[in-house]
Parts: sequence; C-alpha cells; structure tokens
Amino acid sequence: MAAHFWGIRSYLSYFTLGNIPMNKSDLITILSRKEKLKEKDATDIINLIFDGFARALKNGGRVEIRGFGNFSVRQYENRRNSRQRTNITPNKLPFFKAGKEIKEKVNGGRP
Repeated sequence: MAAHFWGIRSYLSYFTLGNIPMNKSDLITILSRKEKLKEKDATDIINLIFDGFARALKNGGRVEIRGFGNFSVRQYENRRNSRQRTNITPNKLPFFKAGKEIKEKVNGGRP
C-alpha cells in the first residue's frame, strides 16, 4: 500500500468536488474509501502529513511536492500602522507557490 499511496495525483483526480471547496475531512474520506482503510487510520495518515508540513515550516524548512507546489515561510518586516500610530511586530506567515503541473490543470492545459 505504501508505494501506491504516494501516487497522490491519482487520488485527487479520482474524486472531484466541482465548485465545492475540498477540506481535510474530504481528503480523509477519499483516502479511506480508495484504500479501504478505517476512517481513523486515514485520519492518522492525513494528520501525520499535515503535522510534518507544519513541523518543517516551523523549523525554517520548506515543503516541495513536485507537480503541485512549494510551501515555505516568509518573514515580514516591522511596519507602522498609520491609523493607530503603533508599530506592528514582524511576522512569519506560510506561503504557497503553485507548481507548473497544477497551474496547467487549473488553466485547462495552458501554462
């Protein structure tokens, strides 16, 4: 199952939601049905993946999923709030950059 599991593109194309936003519970349902797993086992797998992403980003790393995109952390500098005349402290925020293949799929085959 492990080798087959990592072909994630086939799982997502297996189940389309149209204009309905896909969320974490949808991913769990797709995984449990496709791989005939208990929902708890599918939940554990999805949580393991998301926790790994969060841990990598927290430690200053980056997550790259070929064909899908990259997750990284961007540091934003101190800035001044002109209305309240206070300083806003620097902040780190997660950032996602879509990969070429996902861009093409979203654009109907065009780059």
